[in-house]
Amino acid sequence: MDEDKVLYREESYQTVGACFEVYPEKGNGFLEAVYQECLEKEFKLRGLDNKEKPRLQISYQGEMLDQYYEPDFLCHGKIILE
Repeated sequence: MDEDKVLYREESYQTVGACFEVYPEKGNGFLEAVYQECLEKEFKLRGLDNKEKPRLQISYQGEMLDQYYEPDFLCHGKIILE
């Protein structure tokens, strides 16, 4: 990957670092909800800004939709994590 093209480099590295901390601790085989809860705890331990399951309003051709998008996390107010 070309490091010059990484958006929000510092915030991305912090977010990915938290993910890399969770996986070795829990391994594989759990449902997504387990990893999500662990990641929320890891974000808190690291003091990382995040919102779990935020309701993001979306639009189509400039018109707001009734539907919302709920990613697993919104980190640093700008990185969507699924």
